[in-house]
Amino acid sequence: MADPINLRAHRKNKARAEREKTAEANRVLHGTPKAVRKLEEARRKAAQNRLAQHRLDGEDAEKDADK
Repeated sequence: MADPINLRAHRKNKARAEREKTAEANRVLHGTPKAVRKLEEARRKAAQNRLAQHRLDGEDAEKDADK
């Protein structure tokens, strides 16, 4: 026979886990210093710019598509 489960304790544990998950997300969002956030955003923008510079646009794209 299966072991009995205390539903009240199960609900409390589930709620506790949900609060911990929310708290972890908030720590990540609000716990990083402004300088670190700005540095990360600058790195992301630089990577996007680097990728955009390697894109083929206009006539170059048409020439390579024909080959």
